[in-house]
Amino acid sequence: MTTGDAFEPDQRYAANATSFGAAAEVYERGRPSYPATAVDWLLPEGAHHVLDLGAGTGKLTRMLVDRVPLVTAVEPSEGMREQLVRSVPGAQALPGSAERLPLDGESVDAIFAAQAWHWVDVDRAVPEAARVLRPGGVLALLWNIRIVTDPWMIALDEIIAPASESDAESESPRVGPPFSEIERRDFEWVNEITPDEVIDMVASRSYILTLPEGERLEQLERVRTLLATHPDTAGRATVGVPYVTRCSKATLAAE
Repeated sequence: MTTGDAFEPDQRYAANATSFGAAAEVYERGRPSYPATAVDWLLPEGAHHVLDLGAGTGKLTRMLVDRVPLVTAVEPSEGMREQLVRSVPGAQALPGSAERLPLDGESVDAIFAAQAWHWVDVDRAVPEAARVLRPGGVLALLWNIRIVTDPWMIALDEIIAPASESDAESESPRVGPPFSEIERRDFEWVNEITPDEVIDMVASRSYILTLPEGERLEQLERVRTLLATHPDTAGRATVGVPYVTRCSKATLAAE
């Protein structure tokens, strides 16, 4: 398959696009980036062309264009892609999904999937990744997971229903042959953001996006009240949101 083939989104990606696409600007404002140490650990030495799969608004893409000569960002949501093009004009942005990549075979040195692999049909995505990677190429998976130990973070999670598919998947993502055994490493860091950015972070979650309008607004108002009244956050210009970026990489067998 080449970039000229017609694209028909996979059903799981279509659902993702439906929830996130309309909120692309909120997603861009509210979602965190990734620590440079994590990206550098995942990126293979000498990579010339990398793919950012499920690139969203380009949170990871902008870090890759600073490190690699050629970056292709594949994103199923038109709204997300439009925001990505505005945010990261140095990347090539294409529609597509993990199950149907709009790239030629053996054309990239690495495939990154940030906050995305839990959406894919692994049985179809793994062969597609193997098809477009050059022999010895790397499949790099990463997730930002909030560390919920601070009292105000615990109170926040009581509002926004913390359990998610990505939390479980990030610990031990499924890949398998023809890739090597997964290498895992965690990177802890703190994202300093404003209270308004906390609201955007919450508003960009798929769980919140898919609520009926009245319930969604009620949830966000509860978060605003928490930020305005909790002793750890009240009156502060910024608050620290601690994360662990869980990274996994697997190498395609060389021919």
